[in-house]
Amino acid sequence: MLCRLWFTPFWVVLFTAVVAEAHEWPDFQELVAAASPAVVRIDVYPEELKNQPKLGEENPARHLLRFFEHSPGDILESHATGSGFIISSDGYVLTNHHVVAGARRVDVKLIDRRTFEAEVVGADRRSDLALLKIPANQLPTLDFADSGTVGVGQWVIAIGAPFGLDYSASAGIISAKGRSIPSENGDSYVPFLQSDVATNPGNSGGPLLNLEGEVVGINTQIFSRPGGGYIGLSFAVPVDVARLVVEQLRAKGHVSRGWLGVYVQEVDANLAKAAGLKLSTGGFVAQVQSDSPADRAGVLAGDIIISLDGHNITEPAVLPRIAGSLLPGSQVDLGLLRGKELHHLTVTIGELTDNDN
Repeated sequence: MLCRLWFTPFWVVLFTAVVAEAHEWPDFQELVAAASPAVVRIDVYPEELKNQPKLGEENPARHLLRFFEHSPGDILESHATGSGFIISSDGYVLTNHHVVAGARRVDVKLIDRRTFEAEVVGADRRSDLALLKIPANQLPTLDFADSGTVGVGQWVIAIGAPFGLDYSASAGIISAKGRSIPSENGDSYVPFLQSDVATNPGNSGGPLLNLEGEVVGINTQIFSRPGGGYIGLSFAVPVDVARLVVEQLRAKGHVSRGWLGVYVQEVDANLAKAAGLKLSTGGFVAQVQSDSPADRAGVLAGDIIISLDGHNITEPAVLPRIAGSLLPGSQVDLGLLRGKELHHLTVTIGELTDNDN
């Protein structure tokens, strides 16, 4: 048999090598090997799995999926699989709230095959985070990154158990920051990180890591078409939110958030022009809840809130995030436009309850 040998010109080889070196494509092997021991698989045994919604039914209009993988069968004794990671050597594990919600038992499986039944220390629905504790010591851990170093275009790695396939790694970049994704209750207290890292059911609660092996986010949701599956849009709770939530869950088992008590909408071009704004910025007050902190401070429907506690309100989604980060009982300045007049009101921040938005 005759074989034709194909030779690559030397200049092509040289050009390819120069381009590769110029781009400095990362090698993820050492990162994945170092981080994986602190990543865990979480098996959850619910009270009644068959009564829970199937994957994709939480918000069918937008097909926004929390990736929590149900086992086949959906019977009483079946279980579901998620991911998590160890944040302290004495056994604290971070995962998603929706992974452990309604659980009868939560098992945490380590890379060395040890399995521990976990205590749910606390869970927070609005950030979709939960803190677990397992009876073990001298465990490998992952550190949180400095949120100021997280930027669009940055390489990131996800490690987790998609479809129950333990310690699977995938890579991509951060596509955007500060994404507002309303929950099933319509509130939005998390400025999500968006990435193109491949994540699927079972990745819930797993870490999103930078090239230093530090956690920049906690994987929690994807956009998907009907039927489920990854299509290039993944969302993670950013590390600055996670750090604050963990501190409160560890200290008291729940999270306290500030509450203002207004429903705000986008300021369109017509509203901006009427208020004398050069840009469509701020939050248009559509409704003020009766006897809320905003009501007591004198906020009226039709006002445009432009600042809270010194933070500019660039869009409606920013307002609940800022209000939620404030301590209940604190007195802060609220700047608003009424007509074209600027007003500053002092508002005493309330405490958000499960019935509030």
